[in-house]
Formats: sequence, C-alpha cells, structure tokens
Amino acid sequence: MRMMLAAFGAASLLALAAPAAAQEVPQKGAPSGAVAIPLYGKSNPGKPSDDLVFGPEGSIRNVTYPTLIPVLPRPGTANGTAVIVAPGGGFMFLSMESEGWAVARALADRGVTAFVLKYRLTPTPADDAQFQAAIFKLITGLAKKDRPPPKLPDTEAGQDALAALKLVRTRAKDWQIDPKRVGMIGFSAGAITTLKAVLDAGSDADAATLPPDFFGYIYGPMDAVAVPADAPPMFAALAMDDTMFSRGGYEIVGAWRDARRPVELHVYQTGGHGFGLGKPGQTNALLMPEFLAWMEMQGLLKAAPQP
Repeated sequence: MRMMLAAFGAASLLALAAPAAAQEVPQKGAPSGAVAIPLYGKSNPGKPSDDLVFGPEGSIRNVTYPTLIPVLPRPGTANGTAVIVAPGGGFMFLSMESEGWAVARALADRGVTAFVLKYRLTPTPADDAQFQAAIFKLITGLAKKDRPPPKLPDTEAGQDALAALKLVRTRAKDWQIDPKRVGMIGFSAGAITTLKAVLDAGSDADAATLPPDFFGYIYGPMDAVAVPADAPPMFAALAMDDTMFSRGGYEIVGAWRDARRPVELHVYQTGGHGFGLGKPGQTNALLMPEFLAWMEMQGLLKAAPQP
C-alpha cells in the first residue's frame, strides 16, 4: 500500500481520506474573484454541481462541466504569453492545488497569464470507498512491469484542451495576450491531455484551431509518437524512479529530436510519480525554475510586441 501511495504522488492520494461533497466552481485555492469560464459557452455540457470536491487540497472528481479559470499576473507585469495548466489525476480526478493553482500562481508571478483547465473526467462512484478502490485498481494496473505501453485515451479531455486553446486565442485581446504565444503545461493525465492537443489539432488557416505554441510535458508516458512536422517546442520532465512512466527509455523525446523539433528533457533522480512542483531537498523542486528558464530561452518571458 505504501509503495502504491508513493507511486501515484502523496499529495494526490492524501486527498482520498476526506469525504466528497458537491461544490460549485471555482474551488478552494482559486485566486479571490476568479471566474470559471465555460469552455463551450451556452453549449457547455454537464453542470457545475456534478463536481465532487475532496481532500485538503480541494481535488475534484466527476467533472462534467469543463471550464477555464484565469490566474492573472499583477497589473502592469503581463508579458503577453499565456499558459493553460492541465492538472493530472488518472482521468478520475484533478489535483487542483499541486498541479493546478500552484503552477498557475508561479507562472503569473513571472508575468505569464495562466489558466487552469478543468477538463471532463471519467465518471467515478459517488461512494468514497468505491472511488478509492477504483483509484487503487488504476495504480496497480499502471505499475505492472508487464503491462503494454499506455495508449493515448480517446477521451473528452483532449477536445476540452483544444477548446481551451481556441477560447484563449479568440479572446486574446481581452487578456492582452499574443495569440501566437499560447502554450500548455500538463501533469500526468494532464500531460496526456496536452499531448492530445498537440497531435489532434487542425492545421488549417484558423490559428485558433492550431496546437499549443509550446508545451510542458510533466511525468507523462515516454512512449514514441508520430511527431507532426511543425510540432511545437517541448519541455519534458519526470523522475528516474517514476514507477509508471520511467521504466524504459525516453522515446517521445527522441522522436521530437529525430523530427528536428525543439525539445528539452529533465530527469530527476527521485520524486516518484506526481511530485508536482517538487519536494524540499530534492532536485525536482527545480522544475518550475527550469521550465521558466526554458520559456525565457524561447523568448516567451519578454514583453510581446504591441499590435
């Protein structure tokens, strides 16, 4: 049991101990006054009251009503770059604090206009005990040494990621964002969701339908994929002792390199799966400074030219 807890990330699974309760968005941890924007406007599916919020971090499950919640830089500090943050949770819940709000706040502190994406999830039992059993079944399945490589699931989460990109780009003027500087960062299932947005986006003249302009791929599956010729720059990171996704090589990074697309990889000695923005005393605590340094190297932290 202890090994399974470590594998999935202590912060995520500590939340399983608290009872669930329906709650409206935005949730605990969101900045004061933050507003949840329905991804599909009046056609948004589901309803906010379907959310089941649990644990000290305000993790969420049973999301049917996808939204985007802005976390804005201090007035006068915005640089015109935007990043959509996709928390993880095995498509069964969202780790809203450690892989959502904390990430968005760190980005906003550097002038990046951040958005936390609440994408639709696989339905889970309302009963807490049954929910925990489903989570542990997922963990043990992913941790099996002889399991086949995980496939990118055909879920609504990927559609929601593309809708989020379109929403930010079409409303770029409202947030003083350069529509050509809209990226994503995803963690675990959020990394898979982000990758789906990269691989499934259109390539027509409508810029709003294009993939993210750059992306962070944090402890996602390392299996190779077919890389688009115009794939965006990738920043990848995970821990060497990640029992789910770090047991082979780093084929997805090699595929990006072989396609001659920009890519950077950070592999930390420790951290397991689900270390969020890092653990005190470990090098994985450098994740956000390194991601921001990478963004700066791409010229994404400089003020965007005014239209």
